[in-house]
Amino acid sequence: MKILEITNVDFALRQFLLPLMRELRDAGYDVQGACAEGSHLEPVRAEGFTVHGVPMARSFSPLAQYKAFVALVRLIRREKPDLVHGHMPISGILARFAARLCGVRVVAYTCHGFLFNQPGSWRRRMLSLILEWAAGRITDLYMTVSGEEARDARRLHLNRNPIAIGNGRDPRRYHPDPETRARLRRELRVPEDRPVVIVVSRLVRHKGHPELLRAMEDVPEAELWVVGERLPSDHGADLTVAFAGACDRLGPRLRMLGYREDVSELLKAADVFALPSHFEGLPMSVIEAMLTGLPVVATDVRGPREQVLDGKTGFLVPPGLSTPLAKALRTLSQDATLRQKMGAAGRQVALEAYDERHILKHVVALMEKACS
Repeated sequence: MKILEITNVDFALRQFLLPLMRELRDAGYDVQGACAEGSHLEPVRAEGFTVHGVPMARSFSPLAQYKAFVALVRLIRREKPDLVHGHMPISGILARFAARLCGVRVVAYTCHGFLFNQPGSWRRRMLSLILEWAAGRITDLYMTVSGEEARDARRLHLNRNPIAIGNGRDPRRYHPDPETRARLRRELRVPEDRPVVIVVSRLVRHKGHPELLRAMEDVPEAELWVVGERLPSDHGADLTVAFAGACDRLGPRLRMLGYREDVSELLKAADVFALPSHFEGLPMSVIEAMLTGLPVVATDVRGPREQVLDGKTGFLVPPGLSTPLAKALRTLSQDATLRQKMGAAGRQVALEAYDERHILKHVVALMEKACS
């Protein structure tokens, strides 16, 4: 059986789809990928996977989406997959319509967040809802990463049987490690008794970096590690000015670490994980932090509020506000015992709910059932 995994950009394919592609290949299937070209595809192709470059665009430009749709139709007609699996809002819609037009036997979709649940004009949200409804009519296997979005899909009649599959990361890679912690802190010249708050995400406005930077001004005992970069395809306000101002105010307490391949090690050297997003799907970064034994401070939005048990494994705070965020970070920064207690509880939750091996086997089984 040939399976074609389709998403928007190279970063998403490498970070989110690659583990599933490996699992499918290990199960004996011919699995290929398709997304916009980019440097993140190099290590994927180095593993022997075929990844097709498609001019996917993260925008509502009719011309750009038409070009992407035509390219997908040509690709599907050429490769003749038995199952097409779309991901992300726009690329997922295009993939499903293209697959159905080409007569693909099984059309699958994983929702990583609905556009109509995100801030934006009512016109954009309504268009998103209509398109999701239409695409849902032709979807044979409909999956969501969060339980709340599966309930949304059921309530809005987007599909007859939406299934919440969750997200997962490998506990063998993400786990506490005192030796790695000590080594990295020596390399970065961070005293063992200094609390470190870490955020891992793309540098885009809706991840809440401005609020986090302001909050850190009221957590003087801790420093902040910002891990991530802005993708060429990212939209919205440029945060360069916000980070420059924060550098002046926080001084050496702010470390801009950029895109890193050693995120699992950086998490082991930190003390608190923060993700003050305005909206999410079911963030992998929170799962990585929980598996590493870090307490998590996140916003009370879809996704994180399923992951974080408020007051037990971390704190949930309102999105867009720096004061409650600062209070939560300050509480954890000042209490090492509480950090350890919440981190241990969070790791146990993650081991039970977000083990990548269990999630992937579940998804493969669902795909096999859909094709039977």
